Amino acid sequence: MPQSFLASNSRRAAAAPLSPAAVHWLAQQGVTVASARAIPGDASGRRYWRLSPGLIFMDAPPPEDILSFLRVQHRFARAALPVPRVLAAQIALGFVLLEDLGNDDFKTVLDAGADVDRWMQQAITLVLNLQQAGQRQAALPPLPFFSPARMQDELTLFTDWYLGRHLGLVPSPQQSITLQTLFAVLLNNAAAQPQVWVHRDFHARNLIIRRDTGLLAMIDFQDAVLGPWTYDLASLLWDRYWDWGRAQRDAWALDFLAAHQHAVALSSPTDFLRRVGRMALQRNLKILGIFCRLAYRDGKSGYLDFLPRFWTYVVDALDADPLLQPYQELFAPWQPPLPGR
Repeated sequence: MPQSFLASNSRRAAAAPLSPAAVHWLAQQGVTVASARAIPGDASGRRYWRLSPGLIFMDAPPPEDILSFLRVQHRFARAALPVPRVLAAQIALGFVLLEDLGNDDFKTVLDAGADVDRWMQQAITLVLNLQQAGQRQAALPPLPFFSPARMQDELTLFTDWYLGRHLGLVPSPQQSITLQTLFAVLLNNAAAQPQVWVHRDFHARNLIIRRDTGLLAMIDFQDAVLGPWTYDLASLLWDRYWDWGRAQRDAWALDFLAAHQHAVALSSPTDFLRRVGRMALQRNLKILGIFCRLAYRDGKSGYLDFLPRFWTYVVDALDADPLLQPYQELFAPWQPPLPGR
C-alpha cells in the first residue's frame, strides 16, 4: 500500500543518499542537490527527496514502474484534477522530478485541531470531482479495470497473510466455503455499482494541502483504476488513523449520496449505506492482509499496530448489514492478537 511522500516528523527518516546517477541526472535538469533532504516513507520501493526550491525528486528503480504513475498523472492533469506537475522524467532509471505541493497533509491538519467536518466535506468533493472528471475524459485511453478477479486477489491476501501467516490458521473446508460465499457477496456488490475513476488509496497521507491555494491535492495515485463509485469514499471514511464511528461515517456517506442525486440512478439511503459498508469490508479485509504482509515479508512490524482498528471495522460491517450478519460466527474466533503478544 503506497505511503505519502510527505511524511510527518515522527516517522523514521530515510538515510540513503542520492545516488551518483540521480545527482548527474538532476544536474542535467539544472537542479542543485546541495540542500536535498530525504523524505521518510516505508511502504514501497520508491524513495523521495525534497529539493530547494519547490521540487520533489522520486527515485523508483526496478521493479518499481514509473510508467503507471506518469500515465495516471497525465490523465488527471489533463482533466484539471489537483495533482503535482511532472517537470521531468527518465523512465529507464525510474527518476521523476515533481512539483512540491507543500509540507502539510490531511492527517497533519486534522491532528492540529482543524475543523474536521469542513475538511472531510472538501475531501468528499474531491472524490466527486475525480469521478466526474473520468466521465468527461471518456475519450482518453481507459484506466485499468478493477475487475472482480483483481478484487478476489486482494481478498486472498486476508486468507494467506492474516489467517495463514499472522494467526497460523488454515480454514476448514466448510469455513473456506463460507468465506468464499462472503467474498462473492462483496464482489457482486462492487460489480453492480457505476464504474468511475478510482484513486484506490484515497486516505489522509495521500491528500496534501497545497501551499498556494490551501486546497486538497492528490498524490500516490499510480494505482488508479476504473472501479466502483463507493471505493474511494470507503477508503476515506474507514481510516487507519481515526475511527470516526458508524454514525459520523453514515452522515458523511449520505452527504456524498446527496451530491449524486442528479448524476446516477440511486437506491434508498439505507441501501446505499449497506453498499458502502460492503465495499469498505472488501477493502478492510484486504488491508488486514496487506499489513500482515508488510510486517512479516518486509520486516515492517509497525503495521501490526493497525490491525485492531481494522478488525473493529470488519466486526462493525458484519453487524450493520443484515446480509452480512450470518458471517459473524465465522469471524468471531479470528480476532487479532495484540502486537507484541
